Amino acid sequence: MAEDAAATGAAPEPMPDRVEETAAAAGTPDDVAPAEPQAPTSRAGRNLPAALAVGLGLGLSLIAILLFVPKVFIGVAGAAVGVATWEVAKRLREADVLVPRIPLLVGGQAVFWLGWPWGAQGVVGAFAATALVCMVWRLFDHGLSTAPKNFLRDTAITLFTLTWIPLLAAFSTLLLLEPDGNLRVLTFMILVVCSDVGGYVAGVLFGRHPMVPAISPKKSWEGFCGSLVFSVIGGLLTVTLLLEANSMIGVVLGIGLVVVATCGDLIESQIKRELGIKDMGTMLPGHGGIMDRLDSMLPSAFVSWLVLSALL
Repeated sequence: MAEDAAATGAAPEPMPDRVEETAAAAGTPDDVAPAEPQAPTSRAGRNLPAALAVGLGLGLSLIAILLFVPKVFIGVAGAAVGVATWEVAKRLREADVLVPRIPLLVGGQAVFWLGWPWGAQGVVGAFAATALVCMVWRLFDHGLSTAPKNFLRDTAITLFTLTWIPLLAAFSTLLLLEPDGNLRVLTFMILVVCSDVGGYVAGVLFGRHPMVPAISPKKSWEGFCGSLVFSVIGGLLTVTLLLEANSMIGVVLGIGLVVVATCGDLIESQIKRELGIKDMGTMLPGHGGIMDRLDSMLPSAFVSWLVLSALL
């Protein structure tokens, strides 16, 4: 996930050498108004109670949907894909990257939804059609008499966005349509949460060695190891108890999801670093935007579909 080290933990920040004395400038204690109480924050400066409440509410809601009305999950995920695509397109256009928003949003929904009636063929067909429409749209979005500027850059980033969000998300639909698909989706989501929790706990308690300080200074190798331990244990339990399958599949899935979830988190961190922003959006208090919650989920959906389809 994003910059708050939820995915792989954080190396502790150094404490200041001393506290600057400011009493002379601020006046005597009787003259100073009492400071308003502030909510506890995470190491990234986020509102920790809000983040926990939002995360718990989202998690319980998705579990209830997957267990009792699994097809509703497609609608919920489709809406999240649309919002995340809009957030990224908005941030890109703020940075003067002119991605064609209308075909990207509409085509992205087609890529996601057409996996329901037509499976992988529907996803691939919609992706190819949307890619072509986006290229033509960007070619002529300033009229027929004006040559577009930065056409190659803008279309390349558009296709990257189309792949990054709708295409990867479509694998959650394909996973849901498999036998016991709701339990397969629940399994991969539980493992991503295990990776987040394990990374955060290990990073806070033991984090000393930054993993990739040039991209995400707060992520540590100790946090990554914590993610591996928690995710492998979670994989063993979920694959055995929920899917009633060979426990070693859980080990493979747990390791795979930690790797791709971490990479997904780092990819978004680098994109936000280049754009000069902290979050993609502001919809979720304590978390940022929808995309800030999907960064590790998206590649994990693909790897879960690949592993479970091949081994179950």
